[in-house]
Amino acid sequence: MKFGVAIFPSKKLQDLANSYRKRYDPHYALISPHITLKGPFEAAEDQFKDLSQRLTQIASATRPFPLRVLKVSSFKPVNNVIYFKIDPIEPLAKLQLALHTDIIGDAPEYSFVPHITIGQQLSNDEHSDVYGQLRMMKIEHEELCDRFHLLYQLENGAWTVYETFRFGKE
Repeated sequence: MKFGVAIFPSKKLQDLANSYRKRYDPHYALISPHITLKGPFEAAEDQFKDLSQRLTQIASATRPFPLRVLKVSSFKPVNNVIYFKIDPIEPLAKLQLALHTDIIGDAPEYSFVPHITIGQQLSNDEHSDVYGQLRMMKIEHEELCDRFHLLYQLENGAWTVYETFRFGKE
């Protein structure tokens, strides 16, 4: 079974991201706007208990932290992805690192750049046009992040929540 770990922002921020994603992101229908903490990895059914226990430990050791959107940015020239840039504060970076230590799955392909994708798989011309407009947009959004989610992929390619982990000791 294919799993991943992500943070889902507030409905307000998801609605803003979706206002662009429905036009510029072919994965719009497959997953809600999110911040990927650990990309897709395979896990067998007999590994669920250990995985859940480790994720519970990581969540318990994490305190809620502010999630701030700084601006619209792009990964070009690596790829034509446009995203909301998330402030890469230390607690978020530590959480992402913990999820790649002693957890099933490969090391991340790229350095961790916390973001919410709003457009991808765009042609060069479309990317230039859309990014040129969106990068001038002023975004001021902050919210408290107090949980992450273990997701699994359905047969149709969509992702859904398997388990939610709240920060701090219960």
